[in-house]
Amino acid sequence: MCGIAGILDFKDSGAVDRAILERMVRVLQHRGPDAHGIWNHGPLGLAHTRLSIVDLTGGVQPMVGVQGRLVISFNGEIFNHVELRQELESYGHRFATDHSDTEVILHAYQQWGSDCVSRFNGQWAFALWDLEQQRLFLSRDRLGIRPLYYASAGSTFLFGSEVKALFTHPKMSRNLYLPALSDLLTLWAPLPGQTIFDGVHELRPGHSMTVDAEGMNTHCYWQLTFSPEPPQARSVDDWAEELRSLLIDATRLRLRADVPVGAYLSGGLDSTVNAAMIKRFTDRQLCTFSVTFEERDFDESTFQQDAIRHLETDHQEVHCRNRDIGRVFPDVIWHTEKPVFRTAPAPFYLLSKLVRESGFKVVLTGEGADEMLGGYDIFKEAKIRRFWGRYPNSKLRPLLLKRLYPYMKNLQAQSIEYLKAFFHVSEQQLSHPLFSHLPRFELTRKTHLFFSPDVKREISQRDPYDALIDQLPPRFFELQSFEQAQFLETEILLPGYILSSQGDRMTMGHSVEGRFPFLDHRVAELQGRIPAQYKMRVLDEKHVLKQATKDLIPTSVLKRPKQPYRAPDAQSFFPADGSPPPEYVRALLDEDKIKRTGLFNPRAVAQLVRKATGHQVVSVKDNMALLGILSTQLLVEAFIEKFDVPLP
Repeated sequence: MCGIAGILDFKDSGAVDRAILERMVRVLQHRGPDAHGIWNHGPLGLAHTRLSIVDLTGGVQPMVGVQGRLVISFNGEIFNHVELRQELESYGHRFATDHSDTEVILHAYQQWGSDCVSRFNGQWAFALWDLEQQRLFLSRDRLGIRPLYYASAGSTFLFGSEVKALFTHPKMSRNLYLPALSDLLTLWAPLPGQTIFDGVHELRPGHSMTVDAEGMNTHCYWQLTFSPEPPQARSVDDWAEELRSLLIDATRLRLRADVPVGAYLSGGLDSTVNAAMIKRFTDRQLCTFSVTFEERDFDESTFQQDAIRHLETDHQEVHCRNRDIGRVFPDVIWHTEKPVFRTAPAPFYLLSKLVRESGFKVVLTGEGADEMLGGYDIFKEAKIRRFWGRYPNSKLRPLLLKRLYPYMKNLQAQSIEYLKAFFHVSEQQLSHPLFSHLPRFELTRKTHLFFSPDVKREISQRDPYDALIDQLPPRFFELQSFEQAQFLETEILLPGYILSSQGDRMTMGHSVEGRFPFLDHRVAELQGRIPAQYKMRVLDEKHVLKQATKDLIPTSVLKRPKQPYRAPDAQSFFPADGSPPPEYVRALLDEDKIKRTGLFNPRAVAQLVRKATGHQVVSVKDNMALLGILSTQLLVEAFIEKFDVPLP
């Protein structure tokens, strides 16, 4: 895993400035501390910082190949590179390295052109330059595991693994894009392809781009489809058997590395299945890693210990205290490059530090299972809301929602009329395209109440719901309700929040590569054909996964109620013992500072801070507002007001 960056300018007659390329790669050094390289020729300059995992000596980048015609800077892994190399050799290709997957990309491009990406099983973002055609080819993996950003500054085209690499270029301006900030503070993420920075774009998952003297052209090479087969066509056991077989192979491929590979083990179903696949179907001694919390409401150590004993792993854990979260939160935002509503990424950041200090560069994790197989509470919630909506006067059906969220103490005390309004149980809302996510989006949208008058005027003509609906493809409106909810999770939340804020960014923050068997594109394509009632049987989430793996994991984990991963929010910054918050919190939430930044209403924020200081921030709404405001303030300071490139 690595960091990539580059500059392309057809109008500049001189060579690309190596000093700028050096700055771009230096700000990405956390992504690859093992080596770095620069290649520049004519209009193009490529920069690369390497985390050596496959072909430790032969995979140096940027890599020039195919008789000097092609050069590449590559971030990621092509897991089926062994099979592709054999196929390419049968066509007459000759390789200079022993087993570099980077070189496989070069030969695959020579053989199949831009269609080569359809043959890759992996996670990638790469830039490939064709010297003969004077054309740059950029590509990003199907599900958006690895990031890739780009921008134009005059005639200069810039790209990089992270936005901060682009900001090192002297021509780049650094400003917030308020419509995207409004979208994020509603939808949890900017709309696909956008970022919260003005003029900076993200190459969408499953897309490739060509850039030449004529301009830019982007095309979609893969999209996730939902076309479930009739339930009577196949039994759940048949689906479970096929899913199990694919997960075994996906895990096998993701263990390919020339360095030790570990796994996260949270005590939940997904990570336990992930670890069990490694233990059961390989001969590796498995090292696992987990987070424990000082607050019992967030701690899952009991289930972690059950899984550890059952799988007999060599286990390590990081004990996360509230003050630890507050301490590293500025670093978290430096890596996420976007505001967040929760502190959840911070424990992952601390966990990846433990992994790296333990001598590991690679971990397998369970990300993607909830999106692919219907595991989130939001899927249950939407099903209950529709069930209630068929009999809106029922006094019993809304009680299912209280049972779904036992940890939300405020919700337990609310009346049925409140629940009906909060969960949008009305005939009009039942037909809303975003029905499944409306309660979540409405809750996060309340952060808009804290915007300053100037920002409210700026975004007054834009509605995030309308903006999202306008982007939805025609096929979305033909899906059944369960698949519509899955579409929103996989297209918006997975790449825009989970994989960016908790996946790539938190592992790579400590130079650790995350790999995700549940996000193998073959698993994604299979789940699109599985009937919804096999993914969620009544209210039993991920039913088909449980059927597929029930002999591999402990019963306590198999039968435990779904517990979403959470971490302490307000209490991480305003300690219960009355000690003062971290200095940066006081400085960034100060009324004068809020006024100077200009994004939020100083009085409204001051009132929220007083509640937090008095430990009265107990609602989800207040916690989200506090985190959204604090993380936005951190972002502005780090990327706009005080942006700087680290020393070598």
